[in-house]
Amino acid sequence: MSGRELVVLGTASQAPTRHRNHNGYLLRWDGDGFLFDPGEGTQRQLLLAGVASSAISRLCLTHFHGDHCLGVPGVVQRLSLDRVAHPVHAHFPASGRPYFERLRHASVFHDVVDLREEPVTRDGPVAVTGKWTLEARRLDHPVEAFGYRLVEPDGRRMLPDQLAHHGVAGPDVGRLQHAGLLEVAGRTVRLDEVSAPRPGQRFAFVMDTRMSDAVHALAEGVDLLVIESTFLDEDAALAREYGHLTARQAATVAETCGVRRLVLTHFSQRYTDATRFHEEAAAVYGGDVVVAQDLMRIPVPGRAAA
Repeated sequence: MSGRELVVLGTASQAPTRHRNHNGYLLRWDGDGFLFDPGEGTQRQLLLAGVASSAISRLCLTHFHGDHCLGVPGVVQRLSLDRVAHPVHAHFPASGRPYFERLRHASVFHDVVDLREEPVTRDGPVAVTGKWTLEARRLDHPVEAFGYRLVEPDGRRMLPDQLAHHGVAGPDVGRLQHAGLLEVAGRTVRLDEVSAPRPGQRFAFVMDTRMSDAVHALAEGVDLLVIESTFLDEDAALAREYGHLTARQAATVAETCGVRRLVLTHFSQRYTDATRFHEEAAAVYGGDVVVAQDLMRIPVPGRAAA
């Protein structure tokens, strides 16, 4: 199983259908699990996908329309039922805190999970670790909404041939990485002599929104972009009216921003032929287009060359 992959739990907008559950997306990122926008039925979809509740370390809500949050009660109660030992951090628009409180305490249960509410109030980082930064940007939707961007810091890849050539081995490799230079046999070896740049990987999650600068800022240079494409271009006027994107608009963002893999989702039930979304996107985006289906697993593309 990939250490970095998207598990698609649901792909329907507004209401579930016979073939599509409400929204729900789990991003596995090494030892972390980011659960985005769990709609109604997410707890069961996790079961069908073979994902344990203990895989969830962060809960990220873009906004408080029901198809993006009605799964919170079941997920939170399952975390307690399974006695998940680690803290789970919850990010959501601060204006929706009363809704989150109602969802979190929707019924009687033995609440033992360490759920840490961290409301989002502005653009910028919402969580920072040594391995990644989670950022948020305000979107353009009839209710307050934020998109999310996960950024791994750039690093360096050690070159075994150059390490051997310069006589750097064993614990000295770590010392060189930490200090940036190392004395070896009377000569100073610099880190850039035995390594190459390694770009950090990036992921973005963009849900209900009209086109805006924030959409482009979130998508810029990401390896994997998960983005709503509620409508087809023939219904662009409806998309604008209700605060959504079309498949063509989503693909244009991906092409403009240099996205490596595009995942379209959040489909209106008015469309029965999913291939039309792929065709519309592929007409303007030259990269890998995935039309999301429930329970699909989508790997984050391997590291790009420096």
